[in-house]
Amino acid sequence: MSDENKTANAENDRQVVTALARGLSVLRSFRQGDRFLGNQEIAERTGLPKATVSRLTHTLTVLGYLHHSKRFSQYSLGPAVLSLGYSMLGNLDILKSARPLMQELADSVEASVSLAARDGLHMVYLENCVAYANMITLRIDVGARTRIANTAMGRALLCGLPEEDRADLIGQIRQSIPKGEWQKIKAGIDQGMIDYREKGFCFSLGDWRENVNSIAVPLVQADNSVLAINCGGPAWQLSAEKLENEIGPRLVEISRNLGNL
Repeated sequence: MSDENKTANAENDRQVVTALARGLSVLRSFRQGDRFLGNQEIAERTGLPKATVSRLTHTLTVLGYLHHSKRFSQYSLGPAVLSLGYSMLGNLDILKSARPLMQELADSVEASVSLAARDGLHMVYLENCVAYANMITLRIDVGARTRIANTAMGRALLCGLPEEDRADLIGQIRQSIPKGEWQKIKAGIDQGMIDYREKGFCFSLGDWRENVNSIAVPLVQADNSVLAINCGGPAWQLSAEKLENEIGPRLVEISRNLGNL
């Protein structure tokens, strides 16, 4: 579901404060790699009128969530956004237990091990541990997002969801993808379900990025929320056989240990 659709759906809910929903949609319009955005571009991304966006960006600037550049007459995310993100991560108890286990696996197999949560139709990275001895390790910043549709961690998340929630999310993914791409995406999701049922983990062999292989497992927490733990790296380094026989079982063990906390 796009941010524009999220805002529209929120405004149809009588319990939702429309102004707050619109303000958050402005913040969400900033994507990785965006240094500055103007009101017109924010309006196009959110589907909001430009006059409304102008008032929202002014308010968010006053509150410190946006910074206005007089030189470019555009906006960038402000320090208050970072403060919220770090408060969230700092209070996420699972990270304290997961980091040492993830780092041990990353160093052992000389790959990248990540923990991620769902954000709409994407997975957002909460932690990424890399092998210190391997300079070629896949490095991904905390806060980066990747699609659920064609990634191992996205498929693992789907496998960990209750059936009704899974069906709803798959429906949202289908609506967001061009018809010509859906059959390939669906085949990957279906195979992920089979792999998880038979082996306990899901693969992505070049589906996310060419020449990058990965494997993931769901992590169902005590409150039934679902995260995903992923291990990935260059295909020449992480063959399908190594993922299945060596890394997969260790990810399952890590997930089981963390799920029991």
